[in-house]
Amino acid sequence: MKFAETVTFGGSGLDRAAEWRGDTAAIEAARTDVNAVAVVMWRGKPLVVWGMGQTVELARLPLDHPVLAEAQGNPPIFLGREETGPVFAYEISGWDPDDLDQAQLNSFMDRSEQHHPSLPETHLFSELRGIMTQLSARDAELAAMARAVFAWHRSHRFCAMCGAESEIAMSGWQRNCPSCGGQHFPRTDPVAIMLITQGNDVLMGRSHGWPRGMYSLLAGFIEPGETVEAAVRREVWEEAGVRVGEVGYLASQPWAFPASLMMGCRGQAISRDINIDPKEIEDARWFSREEIMLAFSGQHPELMPARKGAIAQFLLRNWLADTLD
Repeated sequence: MKFAETVTFGGSGLDRAAEWRGDTAAIEAARTDVNAVAVVMWRGKPLVVWGMGQTVELARLPLDHPVLAEAQGNPPIFLGREETGPVFAYEISGWDPDDLDQAQLNSFMDRSEQHHPSLPETHLFSELRGIMTQLSARDAELAAMARAVFAWHRSHRFCAMCGAESEIAMSGWQRNCPSCGGQHFPRTDPVAIMLITQGNDVLMGRSHGWPRGMYSLLAGFIEPGETVEAAVRREVWEEAGVRVGEVGYLASQPWAFPASLMMGCRGQAISRDINIDPKEIEDARWFSREEIMLAFSGQHPELMPARKGAIAQFLLRNWLADTLD
């Protein structure tokens, strides 16, 4: 695909410096580097700096900044080397803001922002879904990395082999079990998301509980022992009752909600009748190119525009522009 690596969260060229992760001396030198910076997360939200005209960029703090004390002994994760120096990520989820809006935190799209009193007013913790398209490619990659790895540590504290509590190792990129010696690594779940077309139309569906008018491309987890192509055909049949013939890969997107790799594919439908599985999705429909164009311009009477930043929007936009090949 012509623009495969321009998808959100991809293509920044970050040097992850994996060779440093197990090198105690190298990591210590990185920590004491005067150019080292910290990316800060709070309950999955990155700390960002809001500028004039609502511009936004990922905050980079010096490693001696007092807000990092809120990490409460949780070790930082080494993210890699930028051109200017090493980058670490800190998680301060133990901090409780005074004006926390729990209803917003649990909403479909959390638009609340949190301000720590030791930071300037322009520094806020913002939901990554809401700002992902405003961040640079590098900022988006760093934020997605930090969010996904911290989420993995929260959900994988205990050894899957013996049940004992495991310990963080390899600068945050591994957990080791002191009881049985098991080693565990951050997981990424492969998901197939597919642009299924027939002639001038594209197949889209909606999940239960989505906002009115919100449809997206069909998607599903790839199962053990299954190829990407087989997953595309199985998921479309299971969800919509549509048979798919030829399948091709287009682009991928790291999706840190919580930790997936979206594998964007295209497929040619060889049947048209839709028969949804109501346990899987609420509805599925064929939409024409003209309808998708209307939705993108905000003028479709029933269909919302695809969410910016998601690979579904990226694939649909390139389908309309005929730039998928």
